[in-house]
Amino acid sequence: MRFSNDFLDEIRDRVPISAVIGRRVTWDRKKTNAPKGDYWACCPFHGEKSPSFHCEDRKGRYHCFGCGVSGDHFRFMTEMEGLSFPEAVQQIADMAGIAMPQPDLQAERREKERTTLQDVMELATQFFQDQLQTASGARARAYLRERGLSGKTIETFRLGYAPESRNALKEYLSGKGVPKEQIEACGLVVHGSDIPVSYDRFRDRIMFPILSSRDKVIAFGGRAMSPDAMAKYLNSNETELFHKGNVLYNFSRARRSMQGAGGAETLIAVEGYMDVIALYQAGIENAVAPLGTALTDNQLQLMWKTTPVPVLCFDGDGAGQRAAFRAVDLALPHIKPGQSLRFAMLPDGKDPDDLVKRDGRAPFDRVMAEARPLAEMVWMREVGGGGFDTPEKRAELEARLKQIVTVIADENVRWHYQQDVRDRLYTFFQSTQPGRNERRGGGGGYEQGGRGSGRNGEGRQGGQGGGRFGGRTPGPSAGGGGAISDRLARSGLVRGHQEQPALRESVLALTVVNHPQLLEDEYDEIASVDYENPALQKLWSSLLTAVAEGGPSLSRETLMARLDAHGHGATLRNLDQQIRNARLWTATEIAAPEDAREGYRQALSLYKRARALKRQRIELEREVADATEADDGDRIDQLINALHEVQLEVARMENQEAIIDGFGVMSGRVKGPATGHSS
Repeated sequence: MRFSNDFLDEIRDRVPISAVIGRRVTWDRKKTNAPKGDYWACCPFHGEKSPSFHCEDRKGRYHCFGCGVSGDHFRFMTEMEGLSFPEAVQQIADMAGIAMPQPDLQAERREKERTTLQDVMELATQFFQDQLQTASGARARAYLRERGLSGKTIETFRLGYAPESRNALKEYLSGKGVPKEQIEACGLVVHGSDIPVSYDRFRDRIMFPILSSRDKVIAFGGRAMSPDAMAKYLNSNETELFHKGNVLYNFSRARRSMQGAGGAETLIAVEGYMDVIALYQAGIENAVAPLGTALTDNQLQLMWKTTPVPVLCFDGDGAGQRAAFRAVDLALPHIKPGQSLRFAMLPDGKDPDDLVKRDGRAPFDRVMAEARPLAEMVWMREVGGGGFDTPEKRAELEARLKQIVTVIADENVRWHYQQDVRDRLYTFFQSTQPGRNERRGGGGGYEQGGRGSGRNGEGRQGGQGGGRFGGRTPGPSAGGGGAISDRLARSGLVRGHQEQPALRESVLALTVVNHPQLLEDEYDEIASVDYENPALQKLWSSLLTAVAEGGPSLSRETLMARLDAHGHGATLRNLDQQIRNARLWTATEIAAPEDAREGYRQALSLYKRARALKRQRIELEREVADATEADDGDRIDQLINALHEVQLEVARMENQEAIIDGFGVMSGRVKGPATGHSS
């Protein structure tokens, strides 16, 4: 079976080569630098006592300095374990959690066509390079010299010149035997039903070859030499090879600059081709550029695959700021722990080329050192207009910031951004309003009935002294209405019910048991669920073991039999009864795969939300305790308000679950167990 390069690249990107090799070797602790993805071991291909076998995660390659073997993920599997290439791809795809593609004759035909088109693009690149050295390319050479580019740099980036002719390139390629259909498919000529004779797309332009991640020419950018040209920069049109929003100029070279010891720490995105080339000539090789348009979502994801926190470098003028703010909105929904952006703003009226041309890289390095985090850019944008002298305007600012951070998908990151917003607003409003930091209520501290007191003069947490919180932990059950008596809590009725798994956890576990095919697409999410119920913890451990042994073809019946053999039969029956009593048929075996998947995702979302709220509550309780010890009354007020909001949300979710899991079932409000889709 033939695999596309894109599929193989995705596998390599998802699975570090050290994870593949590490199953067969023991890494040397002294020479290995795991944080940098740099590993050493004794070579598994020949006997040796000192480690000369080296692999680098960033390069995705291994090499033995003793016996000379080298290769990538798949080469290691085929040579070490004697697997065929498809078998090696299968194993590593399983590690990556990627489904194997089905044989597709049309896709294979397109892949062959792509290879042929790349050959045509290579011929065009050579033609443009040759033309730059002719008499017609003299003006282009002069322009490049004026921009300070050396001959070596011009050769490295394979810069060329498209002559001022309607058919020079077309005739050259035709003379090489390239059919017109391929010339058209590469986007090298303008053609169509309304154009009698096709003609060269690029004319009288300096040519910048655009490379794929595998260093193949897939498109061109052309800079006009004439000031009267309709467009200063012109890119290739969309083709089978080239999709503008998915490609970054100089990406392959920049990625290589980050590989190995002493490599660049991150990617830097600048605005244009010449910025990238000027920085390269100054010794900064890790710069990329979008292709004449604003940064796209796919381009951002491409950078994140390479580095967790790329830096976006924009001009310091109004247009540069607007571009930065567009990037802020683009990135916010996708940030997560260890994945964000920084922003480097150039001096007004300067571009990277200006900074490095006279004084070398030092001025640009200073700009990079002052790069701002994403959270600061959000704040700068919203307060930049000023004018927050009224309560209404301050309330508007607060509401706007809260709305902005709600787009962050990751629960933990969203909470920390919400906390950052609260902290910034608190400091900002205190600094802009003299006298506001004086406590209302005339000196009553938190313990003495300030804003931390309830309506009846008792502490907001309802405690009676002792400990930081008056002897009880703040939470929904620490007040009045949500608590149950100790006697009731010890009763058989309540205790027995509390020992049952939460309905939300039961849904997650039983859906997977009844529909193990979910593991093929959702394995990472499913395996990461951390159950609180002890019986479910044991069941889950056995399930993951059975899945690992049985592989992707594991059926429900086989899985149920294995779990029953390990003593989980009673747990499974209890889960099934609990689910049927709640009439949640999407978790049962009768549900269609699509319904089961959707039901699982909804339950998982609720589960994650509940866990995140719990963590928020614990963290806020700790901060309240710290602020109480420091006697920071204003800080206490702020934290208590935030804690109250979280507690209300926790109580809302717990009460909602109680209606389903407890009072609705236990009081007989359901009409009967789930038996089918119509229930």
